[in-house]
Amino acid sequence: MPANTLKEKLINKIKQTDDSVLLEEASALFELHDPETIYTINEEQEGAIKKAKEQIENGQIISNDDANSEADKWVKE
Repeated sequence: MPANTLKEKLINKIKQTDDSVLLEEASALFELHDPETIYTINEEQEGAIKKAKEQIENGQIISNDDANSEADKWVKE
């Protein structure tokens, strides 16, 4: 679909909706692509990132394929 057509379609959908959750999600998507956006994290998120980095440094990782296989097993249980 050409970009102009897609833009018009999105604009019309945005104008027609009153769903604030949907509008907030759409806005968040656009912010993800804005290089000027500054993200802040809380202490819990910072701790989780630190823990993840430590796990990586200690070799406590699994491949994406293995992670997907484990998730598939959990879903089937």
